[in-house]
Amino acid sequence: MIDSIITLFLHIDQNMVSVIQEYGIWTYLILFLIIFFETGFVIFPFLPGDSLLFVGGAAAAGGMLDIGTLLIAIILGAVIGDTVNYWIGNYVGLHLFLERFPTLVKKEYIDRTYGFFEKYGGAAIFIARFVPLVRTFAPFLAGVGSMHYRRFLFYNALGGICWALVFVMAGYYFGTLTVVQENMSYLIIGVMLLTGACVLWIFYNIIKAWWERRSRKT
Repeated sequence: MIDSIITLFLHIDQNMVSVIQEYGIWTYLILFLIIFFETGFVIFPFLPGDSLLFVGGAAAAGGMLDIGTLLIAIILGAVIGDTVNYWIGNYVGLHLFLERFPTLVKKEYIDRTYGFFEKYGGAAIFIARFVPLVRTFAPFLAGVGSMHYRRFLFYNALGGICWALVFVMAGYYFGTLTVVQENMSYLIIGVMLLTGACVLWIFYNIIKAWWERRSRKT
């Protein structure tokens, strides 16, 4: 039972058709839960994300899923998951580190993290949504750094909506093409690499600008 559930969660993007045929309308709840766990807890960054949205969009194009309900399930899972992750970092993460590593976690580190997210956090949260692994840890760190919740929620919701629209609609319009189906894995890897490269470049420039300002002050 447990093994079948784990397999379902880990490989649903590869078995979407059979999942829909077996679970029917409950597929939306399964997709919601997978996205929720991937974004809501730092221990689940390995769950499928981008590929799941793309394949879900392709299934909707084939009439197996309702595109509107699919988007709602994905967006809610992403936004609620990030929110839970934020509050875990805010209420549990910092206290846990302060208790277990009092000599390592200094107040100046906390203040520096807080300042970074207050100044660049919005863009970081939005951009991180499109990068596997990074999107799992960004909201947690925003919570640890005490980023203002309203600001976090705005970029969290904006990122969740845009992320769902980009990948689900890409699957909806292109996922049924024969050439795409035959090269699905290569396409997804290519998108992930391109997105990751863009995000690294942006983060590099953000950190570079922050370091230059810090150097001028000192």
